[in-house]
Amino acid sequence: MHIELPEKRYYGIGEVAKAFKVNASLIRFWEKEFDIIKPKKNAKGNRKFTPEDIKNLKFIYHLVKERGFTLEGAKIHLKEEKKQALDKFEIIEKLEGIKAQLIKIKSQL
Repeated sequence: MHIELPEKRYYGIGEVAKAFKVNASLIRFWEKEFDIIKPKKNAKGNRKFTPEDIKNLKFIYHLVKERGFTLEGAKIHLKEEKKQALDKFEIIEKLEGIKAQLIKIKSQL
């Protein structure tokens, strides 16, 4: 799944949930379950996710929703192989973006 969000410093939980096509409650749940997701909160208590949080959410989404990891399995995977796994995931994500662009170009020919 290719998640697209405009480049910003912070994202609200509603726009994050919409981009991932999940309920905001799942994003809040993952925030509690995975310590790598640490959104800032404003004076009202509204969550503000950084681009780093979005990158981590994409990786968690990939592990849980696309690869079928359990939450515990995803946590273990993140701890043991975080750097290597994140690097691979980022490469795959970039390649998927390039593929989408090439398909778009092809359709315009």
